[in-house]
Amino acid sequence: MPRFFRRLFRSRASGAAIIKQPEIDFSLMPDGPFVAIGDIHGRADLMHDLLSRVDPKSCKRIVFLGDYVDRGPQSAQVLAHLHKTSRQRDAQVICLKGNHEQMMLDFIDDPLGQGALWLMNGGINTLESYGIKIPAQSDDLVAVSDALEAAMPQGLLDWLRALPLRWQSGNVWCVHAGMDPNAPPTSQRSHVMIWGHPSFLNTPRHDGTWVIHGHTICRKPFIGASRICIDTGAYRSDQLTAACISTGECSFVAT
Repeated sequence: MPRFFRRLFRSRASGAAIIKQPEIDFSLMPDGPFVAIGDIHGRADLMHDLLSRVDPKSCKRIVFLGDYVDRGPQSAQVLAHLHKTSRQRDAQVICLKGNHEQMMLDFIDDPLGQGALWLMNGGINTLESYGIKIPAQSDDLVAVSDALEAAMPQGLLDWLRALPLRWQSGNVWCVHAGMDPNAPPTSQRSHVMIWGHPSFLNTPRHDGTWVIHGHTICRKPFIGASRICIDTGAYRSDQLTAACISTGECSFVAT
């Protein structure tokens, strides 16, 4: 099997130290090199910092794993950048949908029925990034929903609704939350890819498939049996992480 060294780059403030983990057998076989970026959660500052550290010559394709909004203060700026960048001609940027994008869409479609869940999970921060204040009366959430839709740039809402739930390169699949380890990657339920599966974190796959995901916060990037987690809780840790994937190799770059 191919071999790899797992590397974690810390922030420049800490001297950009490189930590090498023990060499292990690995079987990543993507069609070509790419970069996967974990949950941004409204941290546009970290997103731009991380993108400045990724070598565009070695990894031209970038896959964002979802959860661009909520909790951090700059959700509107994150969405505007990703929307613009992913729609540019010859852009090799793939943006997947996370559960926080889905909760925001549910709020827009059904503010009285779905609004409370989103607001309790960071939606207030997203509204504030668009200059929208929460009313004292919950009955006014319809007006808030209308205000949010009106504040979004033209085309952004349609773009959000159309975000894919998974992306594949060779035997590597990118999703937001996870997959059912006992089902083929092509037969996954939408709810599982956005919200996760009870067996995903503890049950390895046996079909040669690797899954790169976010959603579940880990203190540092994690490589387990058949999965790689890169959600390092950027909104509270100041560490946004990318996985640079190529044949037989995975390295991590972090803010």
